[in-house]
Amino acid sequence: MANIISDETMEYVGILAKLELSDEEKKAAAADMGKMLDYFDKMSELDTTGVEPMSHVFPIHNVLREDVVTNGDDRDAILQNAPAQKEGMFVVPKTVG
Repeated sequence: MANIISDETMEYVGILAKLELSDEEKKAAAADMGKMLDYFDKMSELDTTGVEPMSHVFPIHNVLREDVVTNGDDRDAILQNAPAQKEGMFVVPKTVG
């Protein structure tokens, strides 16, 4: 394990994560973090020339439809459902004092 996580680093991570860790938990977390960093180091040794960067493992593409208004301007029909209306708008109770 080449990556050793210091006690100060674990204390700082605990503060950032708002965790209260016991000494045993700090040691276990530091060992786990060290293993993760070792794995990252191992992955950085891979030859990735010619490999195109990707954001997802599977080829996912957004399927978007055109934003087309389908119900048109039917204000009068909509306002028929309003319990109260004034000048072509809904009247609602005042909510801000």
